[in-house]
Amino acid sequence: MRNTPPALQAKLDSGVTALCRCWLIERQDGVTQGFTDHDEDIALGDVTCRAGTGMSGSEATQKHGLAVDSSELSGGLNDDTLNEDDLAVGLYDAAGVALWLVDWSEPSLRVLLAKGTLGEVRRDGAVFTAEMQGLSEKLAADTGRLYTASCSADLGDNRCAIDLSAPAYRGEGTVTTVTATSALRASGLDDFDDGWFTAGKLTFTSGANAGLAVEVKLHRAASEVTLDLWQAMPHAIEAGDTFVVTAGCDKRFATCHDRFNNVVNFRGFPHIPGNDFVVRYPVQGEPGNDGSSLQG
Repeated sequence: MRNTPPALQAKLDSGVTALCRCWLIERQDGVTQGFTDHDEDIALGDVTCRAGTGMSGSEATQKHGLAVDSSELSGGLNDDTLNEDDLAVGLYDAAGVALWLVDWSEPSLRVLLAKGTLGEVRRDGAVFTAEMQGLSEKLAADTGRLYTASCSADLGDNRCAIDLSAPAYRGEGTVTTVTATSALRASGLDDFDDGWFTAGKLTFTSGANAGLAVEVKLHRAASEVTLDLWQAMPHAIEAGDTFVVTAGCDKRFATCHDRFNNVVNFRGFPHIPGNDFVVRYPVQGEPGNDGSSLQG
């Protein structure tokens, strides 16, 4: 139940109001920003909700039960408030959002309409549109450990325990040629086998994308090392840009055993029966119909 201040409720009952909407966005790095669809800035506590960004929101959809509530938030990109680089590097991913209905003539009179997190963000030139997901979104997320044949750990995390700073798992390279928006040729990685960095992480250490990271889609080590990236970088990659790239893992038991010798930390269930086993039925003449082990 919403707690509406009596003074604001009186204005609502009178039919004469000076209302606007304000959005407070709290990013994962701790930065809190405010935006409003009013034509002047509005101060909500210590946060100034900026006008002039073209910020607007769609009608909020609220559902019964545990279904996820949703709405959309759209506005213009601006270097002083919300810029394209911050969106590209993921600073707004899963950011917390609070939507307030505010009396702009007396900002202390306000009521919280909705809370949630930012979901998918779409960009079209200088305009962005972000999905605002309700608090019930967390109830739809998978939690806990899943029983799968593949490993649930990420290479290099605490459960995996592989040290990605070791020279065997880390390479430093320089872009020699840009072959496509998200593909490049590089020097400095000739000592690594083909596919070693597939599914690894590449972090630029110089150039316009310095500090930004991206996953490697494919690493080929033929006559010249080539790296295909899963997505385009916010800025154009240039010859001479330097980077650090770490080894990748496809999370299979065989890879953990043969490449990393780390099966003691394998976080999957490689011998769990798959779908083929579940739907299997006896066939005359096939092995395993005499009561012996089906594992061979």
